Amino acid sequence: MNNTAGKIDLHMHTTVSDGTDTPEEITAKVKEAGITVFSVTDHDAIKAGKIIRRSLGEGDPRFVPGVEFSCRDKDGKYHILGYGFDPESTSLNQLVNRGKMLRMEKLLDRVGYLHEKFGIDLPEDEIFGLLAKSNPGKPHLANLMVKYGFAASFREAMDKYLERLPSAAEYITPEEAIVGILSGGGVPVLAHPVFGSGREKLDADEMKRRLIKLTAVGLEGIEAFYSGFPPAVSAWLVSLAEQYNLLVTAGSDYHGTNKTVALGETGLPAPSEYPEPLRRFLDRFGV
Repeated sequence: MNNTAGKIDLHMHTTVSDGTDTPEEITAKVKEAGITVFSVTDHDAIKAGKIIRRSLGEGDPRFVPGVEFSCRDKDGKYHILGYGFDPESTSLNQLVNRGKMLRMEKLLDRVGYLHEKFGIDLPEDEIFGLLAKSNPGKPHLANLMVKYGFAASFREAMDKYLERLPSAAEYITPEEAIVGILSGGGVPVLAHPVFGSGREKLDADEMKRRLIKLTAVGLEGIEAFYSGFPPAVSAWLVSLAEQYNLLVTAGSDYHGTNKTVALGETGLPAPSEYPEPLRRFLDRFGV
């Protein structure tokens, strides 16, 4: 690792998925926050990265292309991050396009579920507006529910209504995401690894089972530093990374006003105290 690495945030979202900042706005905020290495990891989308790369010049923060795939298998939910891939990769773009298609289907399922289960009908023009977005998700619907008085708050809309929707019949598996990222020349990383479905926290045995399963198909890293992780959890995840010879990343999961998380809120120590698995990740990108 050279001396260009300072404040790092490798997990954030723009309006291309479910954040509230445009790619241009988030780039400006990254600079204002003093972040020197960053990645935008929109859900099932890589459009923002292409915009950001065109806007950066000499002396600007170092940008690593990123993506976050929403996945599921028989054991539950996973979010798989991908870093440093070729944005023109055919295999990766096929996966992105499939993720977008599934998101559109889930949006319509959620609209139908709100109507059938709770008698909630959002204006058709608002639904058509969501379908015109790159990657609409639950936060978009939650904000509309608050706007039209069906929920008192964003959190209520999510917890009382949208999180109760049964799982979709079709989904991207974590294995498919990992293989797609690797095929595009990227580094696959398990996001916020102690979380399972929703706010469920995984125990140590389940975490290890997942890591054994995913490393067997090519997982290369875990997000050990994350907003909301206490130091003890991050230290345990770093020890798991060392045990399974994995890289480590750090991310805030910033979504703008859709979450109360600040850019750069990762729990990382000072650069002089970065753990070796994080240093190895940064070395992969010449940081």
